[in-house]
Amino acid sequence: MTDTAPAPMATPPSPMRRPAYRRLMVGWFATNLGDSALYLVLAIWVRELTGSNSAGALVFLFLALPALLAPWAGQLADRVRRRPLMILTNLGTAAVILTLLLVRGPAQVWLIYAVAFGYGFSAYLTSAAQAGLLRDLLPDEELGSANGIFTSIDNGMRIVSPPLGAGLYVLAGPWVVVAVSVTGYLVMALMLLSVRIVESLPEPRTGDETPWGEISAGFRELHRDPLLRLLTLAAAAGFGLTGILNATVFPLIEHGLQAGPAALGPAQAIQGVAALAGGLVSAALLRRIGERRLFAWGMTLVAIGSFAAFAIVQWPLPEAWMRWVGIALVQWPVGFGVPWVIVGLSTLRMRLVPRRLQGRASAAMNVSISVPQMLLLAIGTAAMVVVDFRWLLLASAVGIGGAAVAVWRSRVPDDGERTDAAVTAER
Repeated sequence: MTDTAPAPMATPPSPMRRPAYRRLMVGWFATNLGDSALYLVLAIWVRELTGSNSAGALVFLFLALPALLAPWAGQLADRVRRRPLMILTNLGTAAVILTLLLVRGPAQVWLIYAVAFGYGFSAYLTSAAQAGLLRDLLPDEELGSANGIFTSIDNGMRIVSPPLGAGLYVLAGPWVVVAVSVTGYLVMALMLLSVRIVESLPEPRTGDETPWGEISAGFRELHRDPLLRLLTLAAAAGFGLTGILNATVFPLIEHGLQAGPAALGPAQAIQGVAALAGGLVSAALLRRIGERRLFAWGMTLVAIGSFAAFAIVQWPLPEAWMRWVGIALVQWPVGFGVPWVIVGLSTLRMRLVPRRLQGRASAAMNVSISVPQMLLLAIGTAAMVVVDFRWLLLASAVGIGGAAVAVWRSRVPDDGERTDAAVTAER
């Protein structure tokens, strides 16, 4: 009897073996560190200059408004070379943030709003261009890992950077935070200057294509494939309803934890740690179960966390430790679920969409998620005046659960089960 040596296990595909991806990751880390530190400091700064909570909250509105311009950002990213565009965008964003050095008092608050809008728009432009760069750089089997790593960096920085930025603001003032943020964008520009990526060539505009036809091409592309259309609509509905969860976060803390607003920080940290972990395991899960099921499980977890939020305010727990366990049962499923939804949808989009439509498709996906979320946040905030917030929590949980069920129950076949030539065409 002859012993046969076991076949070596195949090494999982990883973008980390590619120097260009590693440098992009370093740049992504640097810009996220500065970005996450700055956005909260801008609101604190305006609140301190004006003494108005509403004026401080307006910073978040100016950060969100560029979502309406995302289709134009995607259009630009598809019509020019993306690496030079990202270099110029990062250098330009650094220059815009430096104008904060001109702020001396309440009379310059408008400048803070303008900077918030400008660097909010740059995020959409960078996202659209980066989607195309990753598609050109990586084969299909490495896209899930790449998206998972970037999502983990996003969520990790949301844990570390806001308290870091706020602490630096208290200890040294806003100028140090401005310096950190500017440095992050300069590092990304330097990393992009040092990489070499063979880009797909920009496609010239055809004579019979209208400007609106160009801009809306990303939405049409998301609609073209049945599975991509299903997941996009489910994400728009499910993530849109998380806007109501965001609107009810302070009543949730007050009644669920029976604590003041300061408890929001530790509660959000729980979600951030879970999101970091969820992003790190997303690529391995994606290889096992595919984009559709990863998305469906992620949306299911968000729904479970939403129902838990309703439960802990509807049936208050008697002990403080029990209430913190209850909040963890809200935050952990949501934290794990959101990265799975994003990685599943983003990877499917990058695989199925042609290379020179990646920018517009990425922008269209961002709009499809961000705009419903903004609208429902506003509606939820207004509705709390006349409706008990508990029913808003329940309604959002039911809606998010419905989005998950729609994905699980849909008869749309997975990509691997289809023979549509458009899906298998060369990208």
